[in-house]
Amino acid sequence: MTDQRKRNIPMVDLNEELKWMRTPILDTMTDVLDSGNYILGKKGEKLEKSIANFIETPFSLGVGNGTDALILSLLALDIGPGDEVITTPFTFFATAEAIARVGAKPVFVDIERDTYNIDPHKIESAITDKTKAIIVVHLFGKAADMKAITKIANYHQLKVIEDACQSIGTEYQNQKTGALGDIGCFSFFPSKSLGAFGDAGMITTNHLELYNKIKQLRNHGSEKKYVHTMIGMNSRLDEFQAAILLVKLHYLNTFLQYRKQAAKRYTENLKFLVKTPSIPDSKEHTFHQYCIELTQRNELAHHLNKHGIASAIYYPTPLHLQTAFHDLSYKKGDFPIAEQAADRILALPMSPMLTMQQQEHIISTIERFMKHNG
Repeated sequence: MTDQRKRNIPMVDLNEELKWMRTPILDTMTDVLDSGNYILGKKGEKLEKSIANFIETPFSLGVGNGTDALILSLLALDIGPGDEVITTPFTFFATAEAIARVGAKPVFVDIERDTYNIDPHKIESAITDKTKAIIVVHLFGKAADMKAITKIANYHQLKVIEDACQSIGTEYQNQKTGALGDIGCFSFFPSKSLGAFGDAGMITTNHLELYNKIKQLRNHGSEKKYVHTMIGMNSRLDEFQAAILLVKLHYLNTFLQYRKQAAKRYTENLKFLVKTPSIPDSKEHTFHQYCIELTQRNELAHHLNKHGIASAIYYPTPLHLQTAFHDLSYKKGDFPIAEQAADRILALPMSPMLTMQQQEHIISTIERFMKHNG
């Protein structure tokens, strides 16, 4: 066994990734230090333009993190107390937390069995006269069925917010996520496909009115210094993170291709042993996470850990069963597909730095486990 295979295999190898770009990152951080401008500066403006060009939207705004992006989007759409927002129960907590944070009510509907994304066929029955928007999550990097969702939203005059925090670079019918709804929200948490060295986020939109409003909201409701026309918040992307993201953005398309190649190798070798995601010919999945599904999920995770292989559960408890949302009166059994996924899903190491040797070790370890436990 090689030294590389003997080492522990993490979920995401940020140290190996840094080796690709250490020098340009250190150089750009020095530029920021020398500028003396650390918030809402030239690096941030350049990043906003670069992301807008990448997503192909006219407007993009840097914010503090992905959660703030969701909150600011809801505020910009005047969503608050008494309103309802439909979303998925199978996502990171922040998606529904943002809805509750602005005083609105999260309304959950179940997911599709194969994509883990919100099921468009179940949205319409959840719409009431209080429904104002749908937050769509492109989970694990897989685009949701935006054609069906947009059709429903347009018919009922609802706004659509894309939680694209896991799907930068993902496309749906030749359009990138973040350009398909009224507003797109991105997270640059370090482990994301495009990750900062701390918290950072971005909002994209095709609408000038929303752009101008969010621009004020992220800066204490102020367009002119010390003049505040609305109640906002402090959510400004700092220059260090913007500078780092500008460097890493150059590598994004290459790294996304590496992710898809790794996903293809996983699926080709594991599809007869466990439930695996499909590998589309298009760019409709960028594999922020590569998740398999099996009934012996916990046992396999323990087995992988014994062999130096990390794994993770996304997500062990669906949002409708979280204590924080007990007042919504959901109960176990309300969303059976999401609940089954939570019991069976396991994410394997996924990174552009994942080597073929490491994958061979992961795959052979799973094969041995399934031979004795399948």
